[in-house]
Amino acid sequence: MKDMGLWDEGDWIAVIALVVLGIFLTIGALIAGSKKPEFAGHPKGLYMLFFAEMWERFSYYGMRALLIFYLTQHWLFSDGKSTLIYGAYTSLVYITPVLGGYLADRYLGQRKAVLFGGVLLALGHLFMAFEGVGGQEDATINVFWLALALIIVGSGFLKANISVMVGQLYRLTDMRRDAAYTIFYMGINVGAALGTILVGYLGQKIGWAYGFGLAGIGMVAGLIVFVLGKNVLLGAGEAPAPLAKNKEMTIYAVGVGAVAVMWALVQYQDIIQNLLIVSGLGLLGYVLYESFKLDKEPRERMFAILFLIALNPLFWGLFEQAGGSFNLYTDRYVDKGGVPASVFQSINPIYIILFAPIFAALWQWLGKRGLEPSAPAKFALALAQVGLGFLVFVWGAGTVGPEVATPVLFVFLLYLLHTTGELCLSPVGLSAMNRLAPTFLASLIMGAWFYMTAVGNFVAGKIGEATGGHDGAMTKDATLSIYWQIGLITIAVSVVILLLSPIVKKWMHLDTLADRDPAIPGTGELGEPQAAGTHPKGA
Repeated sequence: MKDMGLWDEGDWIAVIALVVLGIFLTIGALIAGSKKPEFAGHPKGLYMLFFAEMWERFSYYGMRALLIFYLTQHWLFSDGKSTLIYGAYTSLVYITPVLGGYLADRYLGQRKAVLFGGVLLALGHLFMAFEGVGGQEDATINVFWLALALIIVGSGFLKANISVMVGQLYRLTDMRRDAAYTIFYMGINVGAALGTILVGYLGQKIGWAYGFGLAGIGMVAGLIVFVLGKNVLLGAGEAPAPLAKNKEMTIYAVGVGAVAVMWALVQYQDIIQNLLIVSGLGLLGYVLYESFKLDKEPRERMFAILFLIALNPLFWGLFEQAGGSFNLYTDRYVDKGGVPASVFQSINPIYIILFAPIFAALWQWLGKRGLEPSAPAKFALALAQVGLGFLVFVWGAGTVGPEVATPVLFVFLLYLLHTTGELCLSPVGLSAMNRLAPTFLASLIMGAWFYMTAVGNFVAGKIGEATGGHDGAMTKDATLSIYWQIGLITIAVSVVILLLSPIVKKWMHLDTLADRDPAIPGTGELGEPQAAGTHPKGA
């Protein structure tokens, strides 16, 4: 134990995070110990899901903050290759929930799907702690690929399903639903922030196995919370119909088989790229086929949906530099004090917690005055902010000269602009998909939104790969040059989208939108686009 007099900024941040975690766990224990069925006006099941998801996000984002460093420093991949692997991994994480959601809706029910996903995730995070000796010739690297595959498939079964269970605790007409999702989203971002700090701190300051081991312990804790809290769910998340044991076991076997497939895919990124292209074209063709069978107004709403969905890869391709190339840049070229670079990944979820309620109130305030921007205009603002974030960062790095470390202030400014951009796109996009899609295509359109988020994560890997240049090694000048280029291009695209937004808004036909039948279960449910980007629906 280091003497307190020798503690640096990183040590203090870790201790503060530990204290905050302790406070949340104490509150959780008090809620669990209460004999009343509700706490603060909400069913206890909400808080159980809050803590289960908090621990899951603690593990996922803590591991994610370390991943790029583990690839470059322990397994000795080049910078370019590492960012490509990172992008391939995160893209697969956002594709598998489509399958996991389908199996839960049709057969397993959300509770069993989350439980199975949680077991796979716990195994995956714990396998990450097996370091071996390092280097690509070490046979232990196969355990690492297995760990990633388990996390990918586990996320597929857990990710969207636990979000749906929150809504199932309430009637569709219950006025507490939006508040419930707000509370739940706080758990997501609290977990993301605390996990990034504590797992990142241990991994970079003490050892990889300690950091990944803590992520694994966090996931096990979340699994225990979920299992022990079954009774407070009051039947939420159960299977739609009795499921034969052999069919249930077959579904679990499919999940295990999917792990083997992901184990191979994550190692061969070119295959993922080709699959994304082929399946993306197929999805586009099918959506267009269904669109042209519709009447004029719903058909044009589908065109508006496709326009918005097409912007998803551009935004997330830039935003997701955070865990890849920008994480490496922060580690090597930023004046960090004594703070490990991975800890800076906590800035985004902290900003989300601070600013999401402000944005929700802002949209409401503007809406009452007829001044709220349309969904396509908000997308234009989102892209402008993410592009401006890169330009401000490059400018800040240039103010001190090439030989001097970039001031840490500009890391905070980049994350601030990217987070406010995220708040203009992520919740707005989910709301638009839910409002504009015909009922019989609602799930497909939400799946397409997640799919294009996955494409964006893969694009992020390709952009990150470019920062490695021809030999795969990142340089400060080359990275800043790429950031400057993508910043300018993105702002130019945002201007074009802003000019097109009146046309797209017209396609949306908001004045003739009719409410869906409230008897249709699940029509108001939204999945989880991204851990640090799940927001209250009012946003």
